[in-house]
Amino acid sequence: VNFDELMPRLLPLESCDTEEYNSNEPPRNPQEYLRQVQREASLCPDVVVAQIDPKKLKKKQSVNVSITGCLAAPQGFSPSLKWQQQQVSKFSEVRQSVNKHRQHWKSQFLDDNVVMPKTEDEDGWKRFCLGENVCLDIQLKEEEDKVNPGLDYVKTGFPPFLSIVSKLNQSTISAVLEYLINWFEERDFVPQLGRWLYALLACLEKPLLPEAHSLIRQLARRCSAVRANLESKDDDRLSALNLMICIVAR
Repeated sequence: VNFDELMPRLLPLESCDTEEYNSNEPPRNPQEYLRQVQREASLCPDVVVAQIDPKKLKKKQSVNVSITGCLAAPQGFSPSLKWQQQQVSKFSEVRQSVNKHRQHWKSQFLDDNVVMPKTEDEDGWKRFCLGENVCLDIQLKEEEDKVNPGLDYVKTGFPPFLSIVSKLNQSTISAVLEYLINWFEERDFVPQLGRWLYALLACLEKPLLPEAHSLIRQLARRCSAVRANLESKDDDRLSALNLMICIVAR
């Protein structure tokens, strides 16, 4: 095989009759630098084969995230192993489905009332996902619910529709995750938060960036802290908190 035909020299050098300079000294001009590079390249073998032990390769590789710092679940508050396996399997199916149909949902038009904030607009994303009622801590009275039975997404938060989350790139997904997790650090768990966290985690692409690893570890720690303070196993938040911890840990 003629390697010059496969990988021709991009900067060919003509033979030089001038006296050779000392190769231990720094090149004095571009020509000398290129000759030095060629000499070094000529000493390297044309083909290098890595020695890999096939026994050390895993057939099914997965991302394992250490969640040290999580508080242990109070007795009776931890889900069964079977439940955890079911949730992980379902989450995996959701991830694959989102990835498979991303282009389809990305092309769908949004309603006029859906105006997504810019990536750097932290307050805008909190209101978009959680709604003004939660962000502004507005407590609706029962009479007001009856007067306005229709959904006002500005007040209640936009659900993570596939037509919305499929339009988010990875940097925006990480940014919104960070905004919501930071909000959760100082406030209680609400259903809107759980829906968005689940959707954003399902949209994260592997391999995860170091920032994403740090974020989801932070989420698991916060969920475990809230769970540790629950007074009853019948609390509506328990399943959602366990689900978040389970997804991150597994």
